[in-house]
Amino acid sequence: MARVGVAAEAGYARYTFRLRVSCTARTALVAEWDRCRWLWNECVAKSRAVHLHNRATGEKRTCGPAQLDRMLTEARSRTPWLREGSSVVQQQVIRDFGRSRAKAHKDITERLPMARRAGMPTYKKKRGALATLNYTRRGFRLKDGRLHLAGGIVVAVVWSRDLPAEPSSVRVYQDSLGHWYCSFVVPAQVQPLPETGQALGVDWGVKETATTTSDAHDLPHPEHGRKAQKKLTRYDRMMARRRPKKGQPASKGYREAKKLRAKAHKKVARQREDTGRKWAKKVVRDHDAIAVEDFRPKFLAKSTMARKAADAAIGATKAALLEMGRKHGRDIRLVHPAHTTMDCAQCMTRAKHALPLGERTYTCTACGAVSPRDKNSARVMLHRAGLNPAGADGARPPGALLQEAA
Repeated sequence: MARVGVAAEAGYARYTFRLRVSCTARTALVAEWDRCRWLWNECVAKSRAVHLHNRATGEKRTCGPAQLDRMLTEARSRTPWLREGSSVVQQQVIRDFGRSRAKAHKDITERLPMARRAGMPTYKKKRGALATLNYTRRGFRLKDGRLHLAGGIVVAVVWSRDLPAEPSSVRVYQDSLGHWYCSFVVPAQVQPLPETGQALGVDWGVKETATTTSDAHDLPHPEHGRKAQKKLTRYDRMMARRRPKKGQPASKGYREAKKLRAKAHKKVARQREDTGRKWAKKVVRDHDAIAVEDFRPKFLAKSTMARKAADAAIGATKAALLEMGRKHGRDIRLVHPAHTTMDCAQCMTRAKHALPLGERTYTCTACGAVSPRDKNSARVMLHRAGLNPAGADGARPPGALLQEAA
């Protein structure tokens, strides 16, 4: 089954398909990944050596893509094993390393909190890193429904839909179950839907994943993880009993238990993704404009609601809604979440104190309006987004923080 996602580049989308890989192709892909992993580790070692040298001598040597490209050229000239692989995918490793390192330096320069910083690139271990190979346009081609990669690697693609345009790049990767996939990057095309004249406010939560201004579009907590918890606990115990001692290879039973556990987790992840995408499709189909709380659920991982919040998959559901809105040309507006639970949706009066989580009914002390807390917050999203402005003059409430979705 194909999955569609928004690529990192603006104006592009990813189409992901399953691959049927023969034994010969699998051996070639693993060998290619071994070369790329070795090259990545060499880049990490070179970067750390330059950093230590600069700190010891006070010099300002650099370790950018230009220096690493020269290192790759020299390594390929004297190493036949490295020269057997494709230069396209190896050059992409250097580009990816450069972007990762630049992002980490940017976060340090901007003095972001440690929790939000991108870490410096680290070594990829043989048994801990899954294969990921990136090919630009000159490194692959599609012929007779099969994917031909640089280096003479040919794999069969399970086509569940046609690509809307010629792909500019492809990523071939392996998941935790050993399945292979390819992800094509193609220019994004807007698929407009009929106008409905309706607007919707969305508030994220834990008891209900999404509470909206329309009762028909609320998303209750699916609890996919809780339903699979008994099976996951069983596989965790199997792995614990069969865990090898330090320095010893894993037994066949341990590897089987690990695979069963990964399969169960993958099923839960797919259930969450399917639920989020179906709900997002329904919301986008029925509304022209959507005001979405720009909620960042990462902090919930350190709270007492961590397990239930993770099972709700708020981040994945929000991403699916934004992606679906871009795909169909809907007006998606991200609203800053500050004080959305303290404002009244009728008169926009702010409460004098924060409401405790146990209080699920909002009562306005100014106008006396009474409504469920989450429903009130969803209506506040509409006010702040300017979709349902308060006041006779039709002005947006002062202090509303609004960020348009890119």
